[in-house]
This record gives sequence, C-alpha cells and structure tokens, in this order.
Amino acid sequence: MAEPQTSRFLPSLVPPHVLGEPGLRRVVRRALDKSAAAGILSRPLFGRLPLRRWIPQDVHSLLDYKGGTASLLAGLLSDDPVARAAGLALGSSVIGVSLLTDYRLSLTKLIPIEAHEIADYAYGAAAILAPFVLGYARRSPVAAAIHVLVGLSTIVASLVTDYRCQTGMHLGGELATDPEAIGA
Repeated sequence: MAEPQTSRFLPSLVPPHVLGEPGLRRVVRRALDKSAAAGILSRPLFGRLPLRRWIPQDVHSLLDYKGGTASLLAGLLSDDPVARAAGLALGSSVIGVSLLTDYRLSLTKLIPIEAHEIADYAYGAAAILAPFVLGYARRSPVAAAIHVLVGLSTIVASLVTDYRCQTGMHLGGELATDPEAIGA
C-alpha cells in the first residue's frame, strides 16, 4: 500500500498505525475501541448499573440488526398470520430504531442512545411475550422460539453493552465527556 503524500507543513490525515493494517484487523480494533473516538458515553439507566459494560457499541449495533432480521424472517417464513404480523412488527421496529439511533452504524442520528437502550429492553420483553400473549406459540413454534431467543439475547446484551452516542445527543440534554468505558 502506498504511503499518502504529505508535505512538511500538512500532516497525513491517516494515523501511521492504520496505513498497513489489514481490513479485518482494522474492523476488530474499531469494534473493541473504548477511547473517545468510539463515541460519547451514555448515562447508565437508573444512575448506575452494577454490571460491567463489556460489549462494544458497534458489536451491539450489529447484534441489533441481526436480531431484527431474525425476527423479521421468522415471522415471514411462518404459516401463521399472527406470527407473521408479530415478526414484521418486531423486526421492522428494531431495525428502524437502529437505523435512526445516534451511533456509528446508523443512517441518521435522531434517537438518543439512552432512548435506544430503553427501546432494547422494551423490544426484548415484547419479543419474549408476543408468542404467548398473541397465541402463536403452539401454532408456529419455530417463529415463537426465535422471537423468545432474540428477546432474551437482546435483554442480556443490553445489560452489558457500553452504550455510546456519536453527536452527544442525550435524553436529559447534558453531554457526557468522560472518555472511559462505563464500569471499566
């Protein structure tokens, strides 16, 4: 890979350690990044959560898209119309919220990261309860199992995610400036 052209007066915009770094290594380094470049910390729910936040925000973002897609496909592949509607509602809601959240892997930054965290817990609970409340647990057991597993994994992952926003948008309007990870 060729070194970027720089002059004595204009430094390179690419850090030297990134120039020769292979693609996968760069992706892993960025996903595990907990520095200020990874984003601005969110405030923990209820003021302080006693769990260590070890899942990086970018990894959680990918899990959101994966879980939403799994819920959506489980519903679409079901023969039961109620399971189909529940899968469409669950999957499209989590993907839609993820696309609009203030983090690196979204299309636009409209939803504060703390609101996204609350939505994660609400989505997880809805996915767990939907097969039983809507009555498709026996008629479509595969879709029901996928919805319950995605709901459980969303809640567990949310409890240990190091939530970070990109623009500083918070529910209370204050900016968190501490670049260290929550619970680190």
